[in-house]
Amino acid sequence: MNSYRQILYHIVFCTYNHENALPETMHEDLYRYIWGIVKKRNCVLYRVNSTENHIHILSDLHSSISLADYIKEIKTATNRWIKESRQCPSFISWADGYCALTYTYRDKEMILNYIKNQKEHHKKTNFEDEYKALLKEFGIEADEKYIF
Repeated sequence: MNSYRQILYHIVFCTYNHENALPETMHEDLYRYIWGIVKKRNCVLYRVNSTENHIHILSDLHSSISLADYIKEIKTATNRWIKESRQCPSFISWADGYCALTYTYRDKEMILNYIKNQKEHHKKTNFEDEYKALLKEFGIEADEKYIF
């Protein structure tokens, strides 16, 4: 008998100290690099987008990998790649932690559009307010001293 699963994760993580360390000129290269990591893990990348201080990923998570290992691999590999590429001289590292929210397949288009429109969205709200709103929307109570 086959096993079936469908898990969409909206993953968000930021640069160390929320520094604006990811210039827009390198975003497309970063997205292609992330796509390679995701593909290698037999996952599906639906959308990736970022600003200068954080990144959003919408991905299916294959049953053979844990969420923590998946995000660790993305963050570790991109951290190394960013430093080796020398495209982001002010990039120190990714911040500790992440936010990973699950969505139903019916919500896929909504979250795809949300991630796609990050640059417009951030003309109206900053990362900290966005992050707090996401946590609140999902009923996640977070201690301020561990968020920022």
